[in-house]
Amino acid sequence: MNLLYEEGGDIKLATVQSSSGSGDAESWQATSLSGKKIKLKAKEVWLRFEKPAAQAVMDEAATLSKEIDLQLLWDCAPDDEFNLLDVSLEYFGAQASIPQQVALAIALQGAPVFFRRKGRGRFQRAPLEQLQAGLAALERKQKELAQQGAWQQELVAGTFPETLKSSAQQLLFSPDKNTSAYRALAAACTETGESPAQLMIRCGAIDSPLAYHQGTFLKAHFPNGAAHSQSSGVDQSAYDAAIAELPLAPVQAFSIDDAGTTEIDDALSVSNLPAGAHRIGIHIAAPGLAITKDDALDQVARNRMSTVYFPGDKITMLPDSVIQQFSLDAGAPRPALSIYVDVDAEGIVQPESLQMRAEMVPMAANLRLEDIEHLVSEVSLEDESASYPYRQELAVLWKAAQHLHTARQEKRVANGLRAEQLGFIDPNALARDFHFQVHEINGVTRVEIVPRQRGSILDTIVAEWMIFCNSASGQLLADHGLPGLFRTQKGWGPLRTRMQTTPGPHEGLGLDYYAWCTSPLRRYSDLVNQWQLITLAKHGVTAKMVAPFPPRDASLMGIAADFESCYQAYGEHQDRLEKYWCLRWINQDGDSKNVSVRHLKEGMSRLELVPLHLPVPELASHPRLTRAQVVLSDVDLLQLTAAVRVLEIEAKVESPEKPADDVVENLEADGKSD
Repeated sequence: MNLLYEEGGDIKLATVQSSSGSGDAESWQATSLSGKKIKLKAKEVWLRFEKPAAQAVMDEAATLSKEIDLQLLWDCAPDDEFNLLDVSLEYFGAQASIPQQVALAIALQGAPVFFRRKGRGRFQRAPLEQLQAGLAALERKQKELAQQGAWQQELVAGTFPETLKSSAQQLLFSPDKNTSAYRALAAACTETGESPAQLMIRCGAIDSPLAYHQGTFLKAHFPNGAAHSQSSGVDQSAYDAAIAELPLAPVQAFSIDDAGTTEIDDALSVSNLPAGAHRIGIHIAAPGLAITKDDALDQVARNRMSTVYFPGDKITMLPDSVIQQFSLDAGAPRPALSIYVDVDAEGIVQPESLQMRAEMVPMAANLRLEDIEHLVSEVSLEDESASYPYRQELAVLWKAAQHLHTARQEKRVANGLRAEQLGFIDPNALARDFHFQVHEINGVTRVEIVPRQRGSILDTIVAEWMIFCNSASGQLLADHGLPGLFRTQKGWGPLRTRMQTTPGPHEGLGLDYYAWCTSPLRRYSDLVNQWQLITLAKHGVTAKMVAPFPPRDASLMGIAADFESCYQAYGEHQDRLEKYWCLRWINQDGDSKNVSVRHLKEGMSRLELVPLHLPVPELASHPRLTRAQVVLSDVDLLQLTAAVRVLEIEAKVESPEKPADDVVENLEADGKSD
């Protein structure tokens, strides 16, 4: 005997092997068509029959079920509940065959729009209104499936559907996976073996791998767009009120930056004192005079946390109008928070002379590294006949910078670190600074990557005096019990360098205190610290009572954590786009390129000419700095990879390079790592 039953929503047949009981209590041991041993009770069985054979019945019923007119079946069905046999008499007549009855069971079970399930083998036809609504929904579904299929075929063929072009960005970066558009894209990717980004680039929905990398970052960190609101800014009356009572500083200040710097947030000045002594001024742009905690601009800056730098462009923390108001551009006095310290005739800093004040600082010049760096040397600084801007001031700053550096190295050594050499540029060392220039030439985008070794006199002057400013600012905050965002480094491990709200040493720099303060136009940490310092400059010993962030302020701790996370993400994006442009540099003149690499560690190597790190397994067992000649090919700008084939492994290049952590901290220190 064969039994018809339902399991998991499907109609199935089984052949009885044995039975027990009788009537409603009867049960059977049976074997399903798949060979599975099952036990069925009388209440679970819809239909019993001896012949034909179960498999033959199921094969024929599967075909017949597709021919059943569901509308006619609905018309034939009684208004009340019915079972399979009842409706088979109405639809097929009294001579309904076993295959026909099984076909009806399959049709009834698979038509929830027409029939409601009321129990095992029992149904009731749906009310007319619900049937009409269900049929309309089915029609829409069929149209959606047809549209989905059409879109899928267009995508596979390399054409992006016209109706989806307006939602291409959303489809790639923040898709609704329940939509037909996404299902079509996913199905097309499955068919072609491509990722969504690869397929959409091939179809022209997004311009390039660069657009994908940028879009991924913007979706995560700037979901509402990177542009500033037109209404964001400091109106002129508020600006005038903020600077109205600031005294005019008796100095002529100048900045030192590269040609690409537009947010000029630090400058220096040198004033003569008796007996060959000098007063050094470090002047920091002061947007904190007009931006206050929790105001609209603070919300903008806090949401962004930092300016985002990457080759060819940047996303500024503050609106351009605010940067223009507070950037230390030459030609007029600019509001600044100044730290002054005296140095004697030998260039030794006199700590007791330290003072800080908010003031208007006359900006006399914006020096550019490209214009004067090659002119500045120890010889020319001592040569009275040498002619370049601010030679005498630079000579004073250089002499004092050397003493500052020496004092820091003594503390580094005391902390168990080796001393850094001042002004030594190893010709064999890998360059760590690179200037990316992206050009459009005759409609073709090309990238130029120019390496630059750090360690020049101008580098040292800027670095040491910015380090001093950050250290002195941290000291002032600590001495007056004011919390801030301190950059600390102590011990070893993943949390060796971190941001915290209480003072602490920075062992790598050889400092007791260190607080980022020199870049308030582009780092929120510096703006927060500037608010605290402005309060200190205005209120002195009572500053703790009126400071924007009192001691143990929980919100400041949150800012520290958010800044660390955001700053790291921005740095990773900068690294990703630098890698992209390095790979563009490789294949812009052909499909492959012969280059020299240096092994760093664990099979990871870096190109000598550009800051591109790639795995070279053949070098894994060789010493650090082993040089190899390789061929790079098969560049993938989406996955940011390239194939590497080693041509020749050369000897290790001896180079007294600094540990990576020290390099990173020095870049952080002078605020010029962008």
